Amino acid sequence: MKLGVHLPLMEFGGEGLSRRRLMDAVDAARESGLAAVSTNDHFVFTTPWLDGPTALAAVIERSGDMTLATTISLAALRGPVSLAKTLAALDLLSEGRLIAGVGPGSTDRDYAALGIPFEERWKRFDESVPILRALLRGEQPPAGPHFAAPDRPLAPRPHRGEVPLWIGSWGSDAGLARVARLADGWLASAYNTTPERFAITKESLARKLRDGGREPAGFPNGLVTMWTWVTDDRPDAERALRDVLGPVLRRDPESLRDHLCIGSAEHCAEILSGYVRAGCEWVQLWPLGDEPRQIERIAGDVRPRIEA
Repeated sequence: MKLGVHLPLMEFGGEGLSRRRLMDAVDAARESGLAAVSTNDHFVFTTPWLDGPTALAAVIERSGDMTLATTISLAALRGPVSLAKTLAALDLLSEGRLIAGVGPGSTDRDYAALGIPFEERWKRFDESVPILRALLRGEQPPAGPHFAAPDRPLAPRPHRGEVPLWIGSWGSDAGLARVARLADGWLASAYNTTPERFAITKESLARKLRDGGREPAGFPNGLVTMWTWVTDDRPDAERALRDVLGPVLRRDPESLRDHLCIGSAEHCAEILSGYVRAGCEWVQLWPLGDEPRQIERIAGDVRPRIEA
């Protein structure tokens, strides 16, 4: 299993958002030998949220040979033309290190901020992905009912001539069918699954890939938004769940307790070991603040304990 880290795009306790905080996180990830850095996407949220693609661009020079990923970008809201320009630039400037995770988004607040009905998200997303892929390949896509298309190929092209498009799905039948039909890889949400459900969902996706004439072997997957707080102090872990993460996500802390890497290094390694056995290939951890120290603990205390 490869481990990566989400960049600090949000505030958890008034620590602020800054270039320095981004750089400290990516430096720690690079020096600890992590495989990737990623950013998620919201326009509005319960706490201040730094723009994801901008944050990725800011750390390219410091990211070494790590993969850069969007996990996810809101293709249905950013629109395929605008998003294609952004992704092509990120891939070109990083010399081909980008994976573009895309999805429609799961909160109506983002849609309300742009004046788009939340109920249209799946129609808009299904239309946006083929257009986005064509644009990234330098092809001429047809215009659709929701999105226009330029009258000439976009330039400059990505470094590799195209960018892998992975689609986020929590595991619904319709969502997995969409992944099998449109995607180059699958992203699951850590706080909306378990190792057991991940394994079942992975097998369901394999059947859908075969039904569509695609080979499941080699079809990549990842787990994103694995909220993380490695601590040897039980009250500190409770604080992270109840006072930090629960209010930010507007979720019952009890529903999150057994899903996330919040607690001792042994607890975190046990959860990640379960995902290894479930066939998960790549996990993006998201520290609840104090990113350099948390990344050090992930690499030094958690990673050596992960077992197949």
